[in-house]
Amino acid sequence: MSPEIKPDFLISPEGLRVDGRRPDELRPIELKVGVLKQADGSASIRQGKTYILAAVYGPRELHPRHLTLNDRAYLRVEYRMATFSVPDRKRPAPSRREKEISMVIANALKPALFLEEYPKAVVDVFIQVIQADGGTRCAAINAASLALADAGIPMKSLVPAVAVGKADGQLLVDLGDEEDKYGQGDVPMAILPQTGEITLLQQDGFFTREELIEAMQMGINSCKYLHELQKDALKRVYVRNPEDGEDDFDDDLEADLGESEIMEDE
Repeated sequence: MSPEIKPDFLISPEGLRVDGRRPDELRPIELKVGVLKQADGSASIRQGKTYILAAVYGPRELHPRHLTLNDRAYLRVEYRMATFSVPDRKRPAPSRREKEISMVIANALKPALFLEEYPKAVVDVFIQVIQADGGTRCAAINAASLALADAGIPMKSLVPAVAVGKADGQLLVDLGDEEDKYGQGDVPMAILPQTGEITLLQQDGFFTREELIEAMQMGINSCKYLHELQKDALKRVYVRNPEDGEDDFDDDLEADLGESEIMEDE
């Protein structure tokens, strides 16, 4: 493989990023639900060049049994990168980073789930990164949240996630691969939009107090926009068109998707 060449700039004199985006602009996003028929629930996300599949199986009997929780279901998340997902072929065995991100994703999703509805069971979430181009952990949370909803797991809310970083001294939403590699840091975050609860907040690199506050606000605004995209993706699958002879549905997600048992907090 040829050595990677650092771009001459991450932010142009006109204030645009290497891919032409404004600092507060997300990459193009495509969300789909029900993409894997063998799974109980599934979803995919294309976020820029990043492409991820998520599949949910369960609730089902938990093996090995010593992991059983008497008062709630065990949420088991496995985040894996395909060997061909990055320019330098990745080793097939799960890496330490993949295990860490699996735990991070599980912790980000748990506050949204009513796991107590399924004591002694397991809900398995399998996430496969097909192509990685930055922001995979947040994109994985977006897809996994949709897959859980598609599986009918009771939820307080969908969970949108995004990373805000810093490059050339400027805050940027939804880092691409080059910005992630050559920038000065990033702040991945996930929220429950209805309550404002933050379920994921990490920091890599140095941010001043003012920068961190501004980065979090930029992230919250982007998460709210992503939440609308998530709801739209579910509606395309579950909400029937009134012109087809079906009853109309309220715009609220809990009314639109009553069958999937998603329950938004008021």
